[in-house]
Amino acid sequence: MNHSDSPLTFPCEFPIKAMGLKHQRFVQNVVDIVLRHAPDFPPQSVELRPSSRGKYLSVTCTITAVSLDQVSRIYTDLKAHPDVAIVL
Repeated sequence: MNHSDSPLTFPCEFPIKAMGLKHQRFVQNVVDIVLRHAPDFPPQSVELRPSSRGKYLSVTCTITAVSLDQVSRIYTDLKAHPDVAIVL
């Protein structure tokens, strides 16, 4: 997609959701990746939602996105992390 084809206008608030097995470091791993690309992201704003049986955890980080490249890099890094099963 060409950047000019993006329906988004930057900067904008952009939620990024990662899901994976619930374990001790999962949330921190996701937050570390997001902060690498969005250093102004406030980690205290992370939203967590466990699955109905508690085996999985959804971590939502809403960033102030400044470009489509920034969002793409976050998605790429999250998808590459072994603890992350799904990125939305």
